[in-house]
Amino acid sequence: MRRIFVTGTDTDVGKTVVSAAILAKMSEANIDCAGFKPISAGCEQTSQGLRNEDALMLQHNSKRHHPYHLVNPIAYLPPIAPHIAAQQTQTAITTNDLNEYLNHWQAAAPELLLVEGAGGWLLPLGEGRATLADWVVENRMDVVLVVGCKLGCLNHALLTVKQIESSGLTLSGWVANVGLNPMSELDANIAYLKEVIDAPLLGVVPQLEDIKSAKEYIDINPLIV
Repeated sequence: MRRIFVTGTDTDVGKTVVSAAILAKMSEANIDCAGFKPISAGCEQTSQGLRNEDALMLQHNSKRHHPYHLVNPIAYLPPIAPHIAAQQTQTAITTNDLNEYLNHWQAAAPELLLVEGAGGWLLPLGEGRATLADWVVENRMDVVLVVGCKLGCLNHALLTVKQIESSGLTLSGWVANVGLNPMSELDANIAYLKEVIDAPLLGVVPQLEDIKSAKEYIDINPLIV
């Protein structure tokens, strides 16, 4: 089972839109893919328990239906940093727990597991200085970076790429997500990132009213090995 981790230059930069688009396009190509969001914060209380909109989107766009507890095992109600939410609920997020949840996917056995992070690359877990990136490195996942195209994105993108590469991981590609408020000189900024990032640009997702159409702007071919 191949694992690809989707991270972003910040929170709210379109990781879920891109992840769902990749899953939808792979599903159409008859690739047995599944979405996994191990940690979510900002959930709704339902009759079935806590549900996160992003995780539901991953579940919906996977090739096969997988139970929610498998898709999103760690969920918190308030939309705050997960390690703080964990402290407030007197729980803990540990890499051992994350590995156990990852192992649960072995029985489901998708061909490709797309793992969506929370926040940016160095998301704290709350156990000492551990971050979600440490877990990704431990499991040697390939990485896709979503760059939120807003003022400051060049610095955020290059810092994140440097961290990923210095960890010895493969950056399999990156996506430029324009979002709701397109930045000035968008084309020039994307052109610069294309020049300095040694990984393929998988697509430029424009400002969209319907996120389902995002898949039309994503090239999954560099991700298929």
